[in-house]
Amino acid sequence: MKTEERCNPWSLCTVTQVEELKILIRMLPIWATGIVFSAVYSQMATMFIEQGMVMDRTVGTFTIPAASLSIFDVISVILWVPVYDRILTPAARKFTGNERGFSDLQRMGIGLMISILAMVSAALVEIKRLQVARELGLIDQNVAVPLSIFWQIPQFFLVGAAEVFTFIGQLEFFYDQSPATMRSLCSALALLTTAFGNYLSSLILTIVTSITTAGGKPGWIPDNLNKGQLYNFFWLLAGLSSLNLLVYVFCAMNYKQKKTSKKS
Repeated sequence: MKTEERCNPWSLCTVTQVEELKILIRMLPIWATGIVFSAVYSQMATMFIEQGMVMDRTVGTFTIPAASLSIFDVISVILWVPVYDRILTPAARKFTGNERGFSDLQRMGIGLMISILAMVSAALVEIKRLQVARELGLIDQNVAVPLSIFWQIPQFFLVGAAEVFTFIGQLEFFYDQSPATMRSLCSALALLTTAFGNYLSSLILTIVTSITTAGGKPGWIPDNLNKGQLYNFFWLLAGLSSLNLLVYVFCAMNYKQKKTSKKS
């Protein structure tokens, strides 16, 4: 009876299992920094659309749906993948000596940096939109401002570029660094950041709305965005992303690579 208890896998872990768990725990801080990036990424389906709805969406006699501008994110990904593979990787290889050009950690860091620029771009567009609204006396009117929706293209392109660097870097990182028996699980963890990022975005929006509407104030994101301060929300995300980047750099610099993995 005692022999059976000693051999019970639920009571005793092998050295390999313990080491695999250590590897997984070491990857968790890197994984967690992807949540803030996913919150930024989710703005394409939320605040970018809200912003586009109060901009000039007409091209001739045709009205462009605000959500359709996400096609520029797709175009950006399509353009950046070959640019990264054919131009950036060979150029970086000469300086880093890495066969992949950039390591997975470096690639994710570049993506996080670009995501900050995307939020800065969105904030500047909103400031420009409100400036036009003030000049035309549209602040108190819940109407679209005569500023072309195509001003949003840079922020969509930047999010697409950040997506190429971060999401693909995450998948490669988790696949390369995870234990052989846990690669499917770790790849799924990379995708799980998208879900948590959406929850985080909703939480931030709820907190911002609660604080900025206290005392009967219209808040940053009222029904009439011409009276709002949506740009502050984008600045907030840019600030959180900057803080997240600093945390990521610290975690990446202290991350211990798996011994059996390829050089990255």
